[in-house]
Amino acid sequence: MQIAQNSVVAFHYTLTNDAGEVLDSSEGREPLTYLHGAGNIIPGLEKEMEGRAAGDKLQAQVTPEEGYGEVQPQLVQEVPRDAFQGVENVEAGMQFQAQTQGGPLMVTVTKVEGDTVTVDGNHPLAGQQLNFDVEIAEVREASQEEIEHGHVHGEGESEGDQEH
Repeated sequence: MQIAQNSVVAFHYTLTNDAGEVLDSSEGREPLTYLHGAGNIIPGLEKEMEGRAAGDKLQAQVTPEEGYGEVQPQLVQEVPRDAFQGVENVEAGMQFQAQTQGGPLMVTVTKVEGDTVTVDGNHPLAGQQLNFDVEIAEVREASQEEIEHGHVHGEGESEGDQEH
């Protein structure tokens, strides 16, 4: 069976940046499973998976436009230290959920200088080309329930299951 709209796909992957550093991998874990065509993985990788089958291996280079987007300078802001009430030590690398006009946004602290904290709301992989080594483990048709919910259900999981 080939990967198409509403296929459930399980795949192993290793993600590297252009310097060859491993950013993420499914090695030693269960494969990543997603519903194809539901926007559950980045668009550039989903496009490369189209038409593939179980057992296929591929390498995909995904540009920032089809990955996590370009870096948006307006998402980097300096905020007063007292915006972090209740946090004893604010340090670079910490992540917080900020409330913005557009809704919640994950931000990463990039610098702390005196009473000024610099936060970055860009995805950590924004602006980077992503290099995936992929091996497709399984392809199956999605259940009607998975299609309606827009995501894969785990082994034996069903929203309607009830014990009698």
